[in-house]
Amino acid sequence: MKISFVIPAYNEEAYLSDCLKSIIKERGTDEYEMEVIVVNNASTDGTQKVAESFSGVRIINEPKRGLVQARQTGYLASGGNLIANIDADTRLTPKWVVKVLNEFSKDEKLVALSGPFIYYDLSKFKNFMVKIFFGLGALVSFIGQRIFHGGAILQGGNFVLRKNALDKIGGYDTNLTFWGEDADVAFRMSKVGRVKFTMSLPIYSSGRRIEAHGVIKIGLLSLLDNIWISLFRRPFRTGEYTRK
Repeated sequence: MKISFVIPAYNEEAYLSDCLKSIIKERGTDEYEMEVIVVNNASTDGTQKVAESFSGVRIINEPKRGLVQARQTGYLASGGNLIANIDADTRLTPKWVVKVLNEFSKDEKLVALSGPFIYYDLSKFKNFMVKIFFGLGALVSFIGQRIFHGGAILQGGNFVLRKNALDKIGGYDTNLTFWGEDADVAFRMSKVGRVKFTMSLPIYSSGRRIEAHGVIKIGLLSLLDNIWISLFRRPFRTGEYTRK
């Protein structure tokens, strides 16, 4: 089984190196194949130079700005059975790749797998609040899928898709730019297979967005995006998000 990492990057020279180092560290044995694709999404800083400094990393330039457009470009260029969608400011936790491969190997109906964030630059208290939010989300998703056959969730920046299932749904919806992209993918992938969110697949991420907007606000807006996608097929928020 081959896993393709797709990493959208817009002006991420300060974070991308640690992300790529974490992937290389988890490369593991020859029991599985891996490729790493950095989608340079119209960066104006040294993002491309950072990517070029890593041997074996494939760089694709996508001039049209937008997270979803970058994910789509990376997906179309990938050759793996699994598409690992992580962000440039994330870092893999130990055995992340092994856990992913084990989950997909034991369940042929699994088409999407996701887990929570651990914010490496936030306080323990804020991470505790975030963990509660993710735990409640995982519980609601589990109950919703088992009882109501809906309510699937994925965490953007930490989700893996089976490529042939992503092909079936026509890839990503590039009419979206940023908001609701994970909710949209979760909703559509749940129509072709099983979507799983598990607390046992965390990934490290920067908390700069949490610091800028607050834990509670981010959690509520994400919840509204999921509800709006399910009911109206569009996110609650519109427009483009610019990272701090």
